[in-house]
Amino acid sequence: MKVDLNSDLGESFGHYVLGNDEQILPLITTANVACGFHAGDPNVMAQTVAIAEKNGVAIGAHPSYPDRIGFGRRRMDMQPENVENMITYQVAALQGFVKGHRLHHVKPHGALYNAAAKSLPLALAICRGIKRVDPELPIYGLAGSQLITAAREVGLPYASEIFADRAYQADGTLVPRVKPHAVLHDPQEVAKRAVHMIQDQAVTAITGEHVELQVDTICVHGDNEEALAIVRALRSALKDAAIEIAPFDPHHA
Repeated sequence: MKVDLNSDLGESFGHYVLGNDEQILPLITTANVACGFHAGDPNVMAQTVAIAEKNGVAIGAHPSYPDRIGFGRRRMDMQPENVENMITYQVAALQGFVKGHRLHHVKPHGALYNAAAKSLPLALAICRGIKRVDPELPIYGLAGSQLITAAREVGLPYASEIFADRAYQADGTLVPRVKPHAVLHDPQEVAKRAVHMIQDQAVTAITGEHVELQVDTICVHGDNEEALAIVRALRSALKDAAIEIAPFDPHHA
């Protein structure tokens, strides 16, 4: 059994530092790097890519709504063509920093990701924006969501993603962050839960329902204050469960 371990990184800006990117990068297989719309800036993008490449970590773009104040976690009403252009812009920007100008994947951020999980028109716009940059560039989307449906429709490779540090609703979507217990912080609890999610290809919703999931990649949020401890606990738990950690390969998914 094999799984990709990804984290949302590169979310510092100017002199403001967020997360423990340098400590986390050696422990993961793929990084989702902010593209400047919710966090990050050109210098942070370049630095994060350089550290990821030094550690042999696959690099993905992490585009979002243009929402620095809300850290990309506020939904915005945008026309599909505007979303498509916005995605192309951000993905192409990060691609310019990567050796060989070839990214490993794209994962939408925050409110954009969650909204597209439920809205097929929005998910299609995101996928088309990616395809315009590179038609072979995989998208990471919430397992069982409209992002996966859109990827199939547009013809993009895709990875079904789960979240070890987030609670789930009965429909397979994430519990909104404004609700209690939406984010899990205990490293051992998160690690144990992740192993069960991978082995069972399912998760227990916050209301008790059994929700089936395909698991290609598992995410830990870089801005979670326990992110470093969670990643370390995850690696240990996955090793003990004989689950190999390796970058997502669309050719062997």
